Amino acid sequence: MIKSTNHAPRETKSGTVRKLLSRKTGADLAALQEATGWQAHSVRAALSTLRKAGYTIDRMPPKSGTGAATYRITGTPEDA
Repeated sequence: MIKSTNHAPRETKSGTVRKLLSRKTGADLAALQEATGWQAHSVRAALSTLRKAGYTIDRMPPKSGTGAATYRITGTPEDA
């Protein structure tokens, strides 16, 4: 007997990165690391992979002199 289950699709870590970067405020490196459990170099690699896939990611400088830069998706592959 086959059981039919309707599970929602599992969210991937790269999907989490896309969701955080799609917010109006974007996300900084620390927030992306915390959400995924990745190290900083892995988060930067994910950003690079998104860029290669056609996403436009803007880096905004810190709002204060001691803050962290924020990244935000401003264009998707469908926009091109």
